[in-house]
Amino acid sequence: MKKFFLMFVILLLPFKVFAYDTSARSAILMDMDSHRIIYGKDIHRVQSVASISKVMTCIVAIENANINKKVVIGDEILKAYGSGVYIRQGEEIKLEDLLYGLMLRSGNDAALAIATAVSGDVSKFVKLMNDKAKEIGMKNTEFNNPSGLDEEKGNFSNAYDMALLMSYAMKNEKFKKITSTKDHVVKTNMNVYKWHNKNKLLFTYKNITGGKTGFTKIARRTLITSASANNLNLTVVTLNDGNDWKDHKELYEEAFNQYKPYTLLKKGDISILNESYYKNKTLYLKEDFIYPLLESEENVLKIKFEINKKRFFKDKDEVGKAKVYLADKQIHQQAIFIKNKKENKKNFFEKIFRLGKND
Repeated sequence: MKKFFLMFVILLLPFKVFAYDTSARSAILMDMDSHRIIYGKDIHRVQSVASISKVMTCIVAIENANINKKVVIGDEILKAYGSGVYIRQGEEIKLEDLLYGLMLRSGNDAALAIATAVSGDVSKFVKLMNDKAKEIGMKNTEFNNPSGLDEEKGNFSNAYDMALLMSYAMKNEKFKKITSTKDHVVKTNMNVYKWHNKNKLLFTYKNITGGKTGFTKIARRTLITSASANNLNLTVVTLNDGNDWKDHKELYEEAFNQYKPYTLLKKGDISILNESYYKNKTLYLKEDFIYPLLESEENVLKIKFEINKKRFFKDKDEVGKAKVYLADKQIHQQAIFIKNKKENKKNFFEKIFRLGKND
């Protein structure tokens, strides 16, 4: 099997400097769709992340349980301390409502109740959290509880891993709805609760789509948020940041002002210059690749098509790779597939008509 390479180079002009910095110990601004890191500050430093780990608690519960079921609160909540929604033992409440209490009010009692309702045991739920972390590429993360409290053994991660988590969770419509809710009212067999979201940016910055606050004496202030504008979906994570509300807003504003999404690869049939080995077949891509770029980048953008010359292949086989480079760094690759060309219906009927005339 032989390979040949075709490359297209797009030259771009010098870029603008991303000027804004943060007061955080660690911080990241990431595009949630492509995972491009637009701004980073010590993004791989592992530290306590406090209650922003409840993003994982929420998405694990959504994916592993019927959130419409009613839960009877047990004695697990007696171990809760710190921030709470103050549910009581014996209280009947929907699991979905507990998720609102978890995300809007950072209820540590809600976290324990959720873990018990989903897995029957907190330790089993924590295993689900760590399994999910591995699945989505969080390589430097360890969860030890569903709340983020760290007086005994807390949850440890870094800005990069937490940005991956938010990018993953925001693809879930139920999670998006919960994290973006400003106020939620719950009526149980014992009480009526009115919960107001602690995420101030939901009320002060129009582009915010969700987030979670956090604080412990060890972690200090932690914050994870998401925002969308101009067809860009971004997330910011700050760890140990005493000025987090301002930092998040300023990072978003600078990114939205400077970056635009570009469709670098388009789903569907593709035509590759000078490719003749599969000239009687159709090559195609299964998905778009959209990437945020400055209007003028310093480096070159390169799109390379690597075609495998297969002697034997069948319809829908992979026959190559489309690779995208920013300067010399590969930022994306995806498979190129092959299929039979569709015969033009008009030409087919014209052929039949001509055959009939010759009889």
